[in-house]
Amino acid sequence: MASRPCPTRAARAAFVDKRLAALYPETPIPLDHKDAFTLLIAVLLSAQCTDKRVNLVTPALFALGPTAEAMARVPVAEIQRIIRPCGLSPQKARAIAGLSRILVGKHGGAVPRTFGELEELPGVGHKTASVVMSQAFGVPAFPVDTHIHRLAQRWRLTNGRSVEQTERDLKALFPEDRWNSLHLRIIFYGREYCSARGCDGTGCEICRELFPGRRPVAVKK
Repeated sequence: MASRPCPTRAARAAFVDKRLAALYPETPIPLDHKDAFTLLIAVLLSAQCTDKRVNLVTPALFALGPTAEAMARVPVAEIQRIIRPCGLSPQKARAIAGLSRILVGKHGGAVPRTFGELEELPGVGHKTASVVMSQAFGVPAFPVDTHIHRLAQRWRLTNGRSVEQTERDLKALFPEDRWNSLHLRIIFYGREYCSARGCDGTGCEICRELFPGRRPVAVKK
């Protein structure tokens, strides 16, 4: 057991990496999908929505549009009806229809394999592109969602106030060949042990080990 805080970011990062690898040796993608296109759509739908809800919605959506070609033929109103439980359905439905048409017209129906081309698609930001590049194509990336941003700050792996700074700091701290699995491990740990409401910075194992003398902070209710 640790007797004092890890003195440097590098030491804290090494502890986090080792402990999370032991806790989560396997890193399955929590969004159900069968290929790069269905992963892209699932990640787009996950914005401000739980993975569990996305997984309940996508079977009906992919039954109508399992490929970009098929999805491009589905009316936007029908897409919106199916994905309404995910929230932001008007914007997401337009984005799904629009990116499907672009994939067909510009990329032969295939999901492009570069960050630039992905981020040109409607509704696809850097985080979504990073997930697709890392999990569909195996390209090293470190997608930063709210869990990762929060835990990286809580564990003092970054002092960045933006997800962009957090991504840069985490990429500098961890070996590139660990990025794709580690970003999922941090998400898993944040949901299971170190949630925004479930840990005050002293309650979970990693917080206790990294900062045994830390005073509790107010937990948002």
